[in-house]
Amino acid sequence: MGRLSATAVKAATRPGRLSDGDGLYLVIKPGGAKSWVCRVQRHGNRRDFGLGSAKKVSLAVARERAREVRAWIELGLDPVFERRKVLGFPTFREAAAKVLAASKKSWRNAKHEGQWVSTMEAYAFPYIGDVKVDDITGPMIRDLLAPIWLTKPETARRVRQRVGAVLDWAYASGFRESEAPMRAITKGLPRQPKKDNHFAAMPYDKVAAFLKELRKRESFSRLALRFAILTAARSGEVRGATWDEIDLESGLWTIAASRMKASREHVVPLTEPALRIMRRCAELRLPSSDLVFPGMKRGAPLSDMTLSKLMKEMGEPYTVHGFRSAFRDWVSEETAHPGEVAEAALAHSIGNKTEAAYRRGNLLEKRRIMMADWANYIDGRKQQ
Repeated sequence: MGRLSATAVKAATRPGRLSDGDGLYLVIKPGGAKSWVCRVQRHGNRRDFGLGSAKKVSLAVARERAREVRAWIELGLDPVFERRKVLGFPTFREAAAKVLAASKKSWRNAKHEGQWVSTMEAYAFPYIGDVKVDDITGPMIRDLLAPIWLTKPETARRVRQRVGAVLDWAYASGFRESEAPMRAITKGLPRQPKKDNHFAAMPYDKVAAFLKELRKRESFSRLALRFAILTAARSGEVRGATWDEIDLESGLWTIAASRMKASREHVVPLTEPALRIMRRCAELRLPSSDLVFPGMKRGAPLSDMTLSKLMKEMGEPYTVHGFRSAFRDWVSEETAHPGEVAEAALAHSIGNKTEAAYRRGNLLEKRRIMMADWANYIDGRKQQ
């Protein structure tokens, strides 16, 4: 028999612990909440295991659960894992929903969420969606990846990463006894063909002629593309630009950290051609939108495919992102501007601590001169 009684449990109000014996304690918190804890010690290590609220778990049930915990410890089992078995393990689909809910708060846009869900529904759920997470094996994951591993390599790598993230959550939550063998799974699949990671870039000596064609007609997409080329900015940064980021008087475009790939605020010096585009966009500004380059849908920016579609319509095989490479090549091959100034203009992360410290001042004035030289060059006028 234990030291406590049902009456004593009900009457206990003083904060602290009351022992029932054999490691079972009633814990009373300052606010009056009561819960059961089983304390066990093995090989010199002491651990406490929660057994539930005293409001819902009676003394008799708490004693039974404490006996289970002690038995599992004696057998070398993990009580947390064993309790989850009793309570029921989630399926992969249910675990994925938990991971999605926790992760979406840190994602910058709904597109990422949509891609995450669509790849799971298309490639993971048909194979392991209804399988309990503790029953999922390496061969199961390999089998779901195999059909797309060579035909859709990029998608397959993303599916592998997302499946791994769900199973990592399951392991960390006590629903799996081991982590998923993702590295071994990859070794069991054929080698994927090497991918050229470079974006197709227009040679910098062709940019001036391209801009001349681009200026022949006017639309928000053409103005946005011209602005992207002049500033060497990423497509998403340009398309998402808002009027509160633009300071026409000082000639600066300040992009918040939340909109930058490196999650750091980026200040872009605007050349006179870039400012002319801003003034024109101000004349065309829609009363209901704060976007500099609004899209067709009310309140929405230009879509990520709009500028790419424009390039195709103009018969160019290059990407919008490639203009950043064209700018970088021009700096290296045609100018004496330091490489770190060009890297700062591109908002690239720097790994070397010395160089990062040197660039902490963001080299704004040097970048202003360099971007003016770039504007002159692509306008058909070589810098002096």
